[in-house]
Amino acid sequence: MQKNTQKPKGILAIQTLAMPADTNPNGDIFGGWLVSQMDLAAGVISKKRSNGRVVTVAIQSMVFHTPVKVGDLVCCYGTLEKVGRTSMTVSIEVWVIDHCSGEEKKVTEGVFVYVAIDEHGKPRPVDPN
Repeated sequence: MQKNTQKPKGILAIQTLAMPADTNPNGDIFGGWLVSQMDLAAGVISKKRSNGRVVTVAIQSMVFHTPVKVGDLVCCYGTLEKVGRTSMTVSIEVWVIDHCSGEEKKVTEGVFVYVAIDEHGKPRPVDPN
């Protein structure tokens, strides 16, 4: 068996366990559940960077590499790729740690776009620094 030498990119934004309630009839974790975890992770990074409220405006890309199993530790890593006047682009990689073998592997990745908003829900500038 070949050892995985690839490592996650970015910061660890969230970690959670894949639970039985989040599975399809085959016992794999629903892709939608995984996308929601990625959205949460990208939201954490965007909220910190913009110092306030943000909303998801787009998922630019999404690729699933391998299924997630019940009991896997799901780790979402993020990298802030771009900051515009009101928007932020965040790349998310999801890695799991297999609950039986301890093996770490990348299971999915995607690119999310957020807009910083004010108390009225209108776009607001993000500090460029």
